[in-house]
Parts: sequence; structure tokens; C-alpha cells
Amino acid sequence: MPIDHAARHCGVSVGMLSKLENGKGVNLEHALRVMDGLGLTMLVVPKAYAPWLEQAAAHAAKIGEDAARKRLAWLEE
Repeated sequence: MPIDHAARHCGVSVGMLSKLENGKGVNLEHALRVMDGLGLTMLVVPKAYAPWLEQAAAHAAKIGEDAARKRLAWLEE
């Protein structure tokens, strides 16, 4: 998706989205607006829990990939 379309969809300027994309400082309101516009959420947890959540997310992604492969294999038969 072109950056101007993404910015418009998220309700922010192209410049602000470009700054966020390039790791420059933006205010939290704009960052959250972009995340919401892209269908993302932020979960804040104690650092000690982060490895468990990362493992769970990786596992869930793998399950999703495996399921997608099975669906594609079934469609190709």
C-alpha cells in the first residue's frame, strides 16, 4: 500500500507516518492511531513476561502457517 494511502487510512500525515516508519520520534497518540488503522494493538507487560508471550506468538503464527499450507494443499488437489 502506498504511504499516502496508508496515512490517509490511519488519519495521519504522510510526514508523520514516514517519521514513524523510519524510527524517528512521534507522539504516542499518532503511533496508536497508526496501529489502530493498521489493525494492530500494543500489549504492555512486565519485561519478565515478554519471552513467554513471544514464544506463544511464534507458536500461534506457526499453527496459522501450517493451517494455511494444509488449506492450499487441499485446494491444489
